Amino acid sequence: METTKKKGLRPWRELSGLRKVLRVLWIFVLAVLAATALLFGYLTATEFKPAAKENLGVTSGTDAINKVDQGKELSILTWNIGYGALGDNADFFMDGGKSVKTADEKRVMENMKGISEEVSAIDPDFAFFQEVDRDSHRSSGIDEARLIRNGRSNGDSTFAYNFRVKFIPYPVPPIGKVNSGILTSSDYKIQNSVRRQLYCPFKWPVSLGNLKRCLMVDRVKINGSSKELVLINLHLEAYDSGTGKIKQTKMLRDVMDKERAKGNYVIAGGDFNQCFSEADVTAFKQYPGTWKPGVLDYSQFKGYRLLMDNSDPSCRSLDRAFKGADPDKFQYYSIDGFIVSDNVTVNSVKTQNLSFKNSDHNPVVMKFVLN
Repeated sequence: METTKKKGLRPWRELSGLRKVLRVLWIFVLAVLAATALLFGYLTATEFKPAAKENLGVTSGTDAINKVDQGKELSILTWNIGYGALGDNADFFMDGGKSVKTADEKRVMENMKGISEEVSAIDPDFAFFQEVDRDSHRSSGIDEARLIRNGRSNGDSTFAYNFRVKFIPYPVPPIGKVNSGILTSSDYKIQNSVRRQLYCPFKWPVSLGNLKRCLMVDRVKINGSSKELVLINLHLEAYDSGTGKIKQTKMLRDVMDKERAKGNYVIAGGDFNQCFSEADVTAFKQYPGTWKPGVLDYSQFKGYRLLMDNSDPSCRSLDRAFKGADPDKFQYYSIDGFIVSDNVTVNSVKTQNLSFKNSDHNPVVMKFVLN
């Protein structure tokens, strides 16, 4: 009898044990949901929400020239520096690679040193930089804007954030904190600088961990003229369905039109994440499974010159590291360049082939004259 009673109790004990397991699992699920809700609440409360138009400060150099001369050949560089962490060793998960943090502090400093040395060797009158980090986990907290400014301390510079997130929780390991933007450097005095917010194609909650892209519009005075040289630094959408690029490009055109209507000289440049429709990019075969850029139609910019140099690629894919790969079987792009108003004479545009040693982009240099 006693043995039978003990056997009869076993199902109840097993059921009680199962209930305990389920209770623990339920508590765990609730804890995960609560932590997720807290994280999204925190990111929502701290989301970077720039105004449509913001005045920016100008960092004055030690010996900036007051005004630019008409009829004198000038040079301008644009370079997406890949936040100092996308050298020839890097691949990146959003381009089909596997890596999230692509460089340690030593490699970031090595890349930034190489970038600064190359800019010094080119010695442009003006320079547009994109993906310039300041206190980001992915670039070991290094203030890259300070490093660039130190290398060009004679002139003026401006900086606009386009990516500020307290913590990006994806993938595994997470991207973490990001503070990044675009920087313009000038041998000439920058009179004022304005940040113009561009259309953001991403909705909540995706927008919490995404860029808030912008145009940075700087003005330089011209000798003997009431007109101005207007410099527009940009970095347009990359990973959207295409709507973002289209709307951002239209806003760029509107801003340029207003300046040109005033008689100003207008130069827009940067990483368009698009190839220009009349540029011959057949040399850069599109491989299956790799990121494909959009196309910016020339007809959208009648009265302007759209300038890219396809003799060498301005960008490479990050689906794998460049170092050690067969360069003849790699995905390349031409997506960096300039758009200039019809009162600017362009003498040359050249992509500097640096074999992507310190960035996934090569710099592009344009020489021009204000008519």
